[in-house]
Amino acid sequence: MPTSRLTTRKIRKTLRLRMEAGLSCQQISDSTKTSIGAIQKRPNKADSFNLQWPFAAELDGELAQLFYPQANLSSGTTCVVD
Repeated sequence: MPTSRLTTRKIRKTLRLRMEAGLSCQQISDSTKTSIGAIQKRPNKADSFNLQWPFAAELDGELAQLFYPQANLSSGTTCVVD
């Protein structure tokens, strides 16, 4: 069964907790109810895109496209926001 993608809000929160607050993957997992594996991937991907915290507000719309480039984000489906 494929895993579901993280919402843009959860990606941003995960990166903020890791990069700004310096929390461990376990602490972030407990806080966001996200798997440790998913959390470990985010900072590495952010580094590969040369993203630095804090992100510009304009980048919010592009985070999902950066982290999930194969996804069809213009399909008209709605996302559930946590």
